[in-house]
Amino acid sequence: MSSETNGTSIRAIGLMSGTSLDGLDIAHCTFTFKDRAVRFTINCAETIEYPLRIRELLLNAIASGAAEFCRIHTEYGKWTGLQCRDFITKHRLNPDLIASHGHTIFHNPAEGFTTQIGSGADIAAVTGITTVCDFRSLDVALGGQGAPLVPAGDQLLFSEYAACVNIGGFSNLSMTNDNHRIAWDICPANYVLNHYASKAGMAFDKDGETARTGKLLPGLFERLQQIEWYKLSPPKSLGREWVESVFFPLIDKENHSIPDLLHTLTVHIASQIANVLPDQSDQNVLFTGGGALNIFLMELIAKQSQCRLIIPDSLLTNYKEALIFALLGSLRILEHTNCLSGVTGARSDSVSGAVYFRR
Repeated sequence: MSSETNGTSIRAIGLMSGTSLDGLDIAHCTFTFKDRAVRFTINCAETIEYPLRIRELLLNAIASGAAEFCRIHTEYGKWTGLQCRDFITKHRLNPDLIASHGHTIFHNPAEGFTTQIGSGADIAAVTGITTVCDFRSLDVALGGQGAPLVPAGDQLLFSEYAACVNIGGFSNLSMTNDNHRIAWDICPANYVLNHYASKAGMAFDKDGETARTGKLLPGLFERLQQIEWYKLSPPKSLGREWVESVFFPLIDKENHSIPDLLHTLTVHIASQIANVLPDQSDQNVLFTGGGALNIFLMELIAKQSQCRLIIPDSLLTNYKEALIFALLGSLRILEHTNCLSGVTGARSDSVSGAVYFRR
C-alpha cells in the first residue's frame, strides 16, 4: 500500500460465479486501507440461484458459435447487472464500484487465452456504477496462468493463517513461502461431485451424506490418484475443459452406483487436499467455500492432516471469494498490484482488470 492510500475507505460489491453453477454470489464489503494493512467488513451478502434459462446458457456457451457466444456474454451481463441493482435497492446501498469475476467458459493459458463471460459494460450500464471485470486476461498475456487470483487477497486479509484453502468447483490453496505468496489449484471438487449427484436427482450431496453411505472403488481411486496433472509443479490451474477431457473419461468408462462414485470422489478430493497442507500440528489453515460445509469431506481431510482446520462463520465461508473480488476491484481502482506473478507464473505482477467508468 502506498502512503497516498493510507486512510482510504472503499465500499465495493464483489460478484462471483463458480464452475459448480450454484448461483451468483453478491457481497457488499467495506475496505479500509491503513498502515500498509487492509481491514474489511462484509456488510451483507446473498446468493442468487440461477434461473433455468441462465443456467442453460452458461452450460452451453462453450459449444456455441461466435455470434451466439457474444449474445450470451451480453445477456448474462445484463442479467447480472439487474441482480446487482435489485441487491443495491433492497439493502439501500451506495457502493463505489462493482467487481465481477464473471463466469469462466474457456481457460487455456497454455494457448494464451481465458474467457469469463458477463459483460462488464452491461453491468455498468444497468447499475450506473463503475464496474471492474476481466481480471485474468492481462496475467495470461504476461505468460501466467491467470489463476488463482484469490491469493493476492489472502495475503492482505488472512496472513495470520499458515494457508488458505477454498473448496468450490475446484479446490485451491494459497500460502506464504520464503516471504512470497504461492498458490495453485489442487483438484476438481464440487464441480465433479455435483455432476454425479445430479444423476441421482440431487442438486448437490448435502453434508456428503450420500457419499458416506457408499464404498470405495479401489481401481477408480487409483486411476484418479495417478493423474499426471497432479505431478506437475505449481504454478498450475484447472478448467472445465480439462475435467471433461481427462477426469470424466476415467470415471465414465465403467458403470458404478452414485453412492460409490461420490464416496470414491470424496476420498480422492480429501487425499489431494490433505497432501498439500502444512504438516505442523500448530498450524491453522482457513477453509472456505461450499466444500467446507461438506461434513464427510472435512472429516476425511482432518483424519489425514496434522494442522488445525479452521472453518469461519457462514458469511465468510460462503462469500470469501466474492469478498476477495471486491478487494481486487478496489485495488484496481487504486492502481495497486492485484495479481501476483509468484502465484501465476507471469513475467511480472500486474494491476489487472478492465474498468467501465460511470460518471
